[in-house]
Amino acid sequence: MKDEFEWIKTITPKKHHQPTLIEGIGDDAALVRPEAGYDDILCVDTMVESVHFSRKTMSPYHIGHKALAVNVSDIAAMGGAPKFYLVSIAIPKGWTEEELRDIYQGMADLAEDFQIDLIGGDTVSTEGPLVVSVTVHGRVQQDRKLLRKNARSGDVVFLTGPVGLSAAGLHLLLKEEVSIKRLIEAHQLPQPQVNAGLLLAGSGYRIALNDISDGLASEANEIAEASNVQLILDEECLPFIEEFASFQKEQVLEWMLYGGEDFQLVGTVSEADWHSLRKRFGEHNQPLYKIGTVNEGPARVMLKKGEELLPIGKKGYNHFR
Repeated sequence: MKDEFEWIKTITPKKHHQPTLIEGIGDDAALVRPEAGYDDILCVDTMVESVHFSRKTMSPYHIGHKALAVNVSDIAAMGGAPKFYLVSIAIPKGWTEEELRDIYQGMADLAEDFQIDLIGGDTVSTEGPLVVSVTVHGRVQQDRKLLRKNARSGDVVFLTGPVGLSAAGLHLLLKEEVSIKRLIEAHQLPQPQVNAGLLLAGSGYRIALNDISDGLASEANEIAEASNVQLILDEECLPFIEEFASFQKEQVLEWMLYGGEDFQLVGTVSEADWHSLRKRFGEHNQPLYKIGTVNEGPARVMLKKGEELLPIGKKGYNHFR
């Protein structure tokens, strides 16, 4: 990159979607108008080359898509709608302007799907690996708090879609053997479940919610710990897709529980509200699966496997292990 400021001009959006944006890129900071009746949601995630992604399995476009998708999924898990995003990128030598443009295009195309505006960020050079940090601002209706601590004994545990696909896709990419399109795309182009989150928030029910970034087992444990309850997941109820048929059952279960980066939503809702919630999802052509139940504590997650109950812990990705 020859000139930072000329580069910024090339990635500055030519249009904006959000009417509450007063001023975006071009000043010291963006200026956004509050929206009556809504609470703000803010989240940030950082992706580091060789830690969160590899150029062997992901193109620059895929890297950009996932960098934004991680954050949009967090907004979905709060029942909100994403509105704005900021990108800070630390660029080492060896990355071309074309590759960097592809990273931003991956973000821009996903942002277009949800009408999210890029409003700022930072661009620096580094001697280390490529680092992409994205901050997303979203909004949720006031008093619609889909928090992890909301689970209660007697609740149904639900899932908004099948899990394990991203891990299976990564397995195929690393093996460089057979290519199964749905699994590869699940890893390279994961889709945040914003519409499902909005349906859950709009229901008005007491719902605990988490997005599946580190694996179903890890996210379910976070709900159990925050609510001080026991989640019982039923292996037979976990949604199984036909693309899994060519793999060993135990391998698929490992991907489902611990694979991560599926960005589906796992949550709980009262038994009394479950049927109407499922009907609501059906009316919007959105899947919703009952995968277990909630019991009184201690705070943990158990897997019902036939007649056995087996404890499952947080075995997903952890940066400091």
